[in-house]
Amino acid sequence: MEYIKIRFLDDFGHIGSKFEKTIEDMFRSMSPAFTLAERTWKPPMDMNETPEEVVIVAEIPGVDKDDLEVEISSKAVRIQGNRIARHCSSDATYRLAEIQYGRFERVLFLPAPIDPEVVSAAYQNGLLEIRLAKQPPEKTHKIPIQDG
Repeated sequence: MEYIKIRFLDDFGHIGSKFEKTIEDMFRSMSPAFTLAERTWKPPMDMNETPEEVVIVAEIPGVDKDDLEVEISSKAVRIQGNRIARHCSSDATYRLAEIQYGRFERVLFLPAPIDPEVVSAAYQNGLLEIRLAKQPPEKTHKIPIQDG
């Protein structure tokens, strides 16, 4: 059986400047070659929640499973990886270049606390599916109040 790397963390630290990412996204929309730093892309993802679990599905075709890493903290999931560019022959001229390559990273904040002991990930046909079991709701106890 093959496994996807999953690490459990307390905190992700600095996620990056939101302003810097906004400026980069604005210029990249005018020219796909523009980037402030290392070229990154954002694969589309879905997250849904049932009473028992949180399910995340990432659409990342062309990414080798060995180039994926999933990190889980108590509050968020970080999915990162790398899609390696396919090179065309040296005498070819691009007429259209829409597929994004390079490193990607997404941090998704979880809608509920999860049980880190009950997590699974599967990668098939370009879709990464992560299933996170929710923590059972905390039980409350009624405490009788005595006189005096």
